[in-house]
Amino acid sequence: MTQKRHINAKIRSKFPTKIKIMFEQTFKNIDDLLHKDAGCGSELDYVEQTSWVLFLKYLDDLEKDKNTSALLSGNSYQTIIAPEFQWSVWAAPKLENGKLDHDALSGDDLSDFVNNKLFPYFKKFKANAVSANTIEYKIGEIFSELKNRIQSGYNLREVINHIDELRFRTHAEKHEMSHLYESKIKNMGNAGRNGGEYYTPRALIKTIIKVVNPKIGETIYDGAVGSAGFLVEAFEYLKHSKKLTTTDITTLQKNTFYGKEKKSLAYIIGIMNMILHGVEAPNIIHTNTLAENLSDIQEKDRYDVVLANPPFGGKERAEVQQNFPIKTGETASLFLQHFIKILRAGGKAGVVIKNTFLSNTDNASIALRKELLSACNLHTVLDLPAGTFTGAGVKTVVLFFDKGMSTKKVWFYSLNLERNLGKTNPLNEKDLSEFVELQKTHAISENSWSLDLKNIDQTTYDLSAKNPNITEEKALREPNEILKAMAKLDKENEEILATIKGLL
Repeated sequence: MTQKRHINAKIRSKFPTKIKIMFEQTFKNIDDLLHKDAGCGSELDYVEQTSWVLFLKYLDDLEKDKNTSALLSGNSYQTIIAPEFQWSVWAAPKLENGKLDHDALSGDDLSDFVNNKLFPYFKKFKANAVSANTIEYKIGEIFSELKNRIQSGYNLREVINHIDELRFRTHAEKHEMSHLYESKIKNMGNAGRNGGEYYTPRALIKTIIKVVNPKIGETIYDGAVGSAGFLVEAFEYLKHSKKLTTTDITTLQKNTFYGKEKKSLAYIIGIMNMILHGVEAPNIIHTNTLAENLSDIQEKDRYDVVLANPPFGGKERAEVQQNFPIKTGETASLFLQHFIKILRAGGKAGVVIKNTFLSNTDNASIALRKELLSACNLHTVLDLPAGTFTGAGVKTVVLFFDKGMSTKKVWFYSLNLERNLGKTNPLNEKDLSEFVELQKTHAISENSWSLDLKNIDQTTYDLSAKNPNITEEKALREPNEILKAMAKLDKENEEILATIKGLL
């Protein structure tokens, strides 16, 4: 099955499908429209505003699918959206010939309806939902956080018309749409912000998941969920890990994926990304993970798997630091304490962090390394090259650890590529294939080595990723030696010039 999926993926990448071309052109047309709109000034705005319209069209198709399934089963389906606010009524009313009704709302009428009726209606879903684990609640959260920023009702009409042409009914359509949505999130991550804030390279996420190897029935958590890339890819990984039973599907939908996100836009994008990938009611909470006191975490709050890329270089206030036994303003170090605490005994983790964590000499970094090595088995460290995160400007490592046993030996792999990484030349899965293979047995190679914890400095716990297999360059020559060599070269040059003159 894996080989068949690989072949299909190669075919899709080599020969763009009609669906892909249509979706790409639609997104481009919408971006062009929003670029002209006074309310949208950046790629962040384009993604945000495309998202809520796209989401409502997706909901409309989802309702149609559920209605069809109910009819085929001899049951009836109660729509969650009132008739007045259904896509086919306010957004795309059609004539008998299937063409858009020319009386469809546009201009100021459309803007007034969206701002004063549509958004308030969907906002109420949150208060009226049976529980937080329902799609109704998530719809309410999305429209509580977002605003319509498209100032021109005429531009909004054109955006709606473009999105109405899209269909999300077949597996191929849903796959292509979710893939392109990911691409838009990637662009948003590069829009003058820290590249890692919204988007972790998917090749890296997939590799981390392969190594951690979660199983259906385990709970998976990301406390810095961002656009939910780790949870989305974990869902895809588990979907294809075996032939799913009805129980498996329910488990994946309701009791597997959990996340927390502080920032409003990232939170909304994360929820929509998961819904568009097929998880109907994501267990993602809008909260500051670091505001939770570590001592309050109980066994019932713990998870089997942690997959995360916490923010680089953030600084936290003193009152937030009080929630942690090891006080530090470094955001990622606080997150790492949180992840260690929230893992169940026997739990597994793959966490991206700045490479300076391995060697920083401040008291907090030393204490945190000691805590990690004593509470967990840090079995693998993947050292990533510069440029892995577009625009981030930092070098990173991935820490792979299991909770419940102390570390005896750490296996390191340094990813050395024969090219510079960047926006037009990103990391890919092939780059990481040797790491995945060697990691299975912790094999020693030109790029990999093991570090026995008995051999590290027991006062600093320095874990610097220094590859012992690389021969250090010769020391620089002494100045006198360099001057002598230069004089010798000058003499040789004079002799050559004299010979040339003799030939003229």
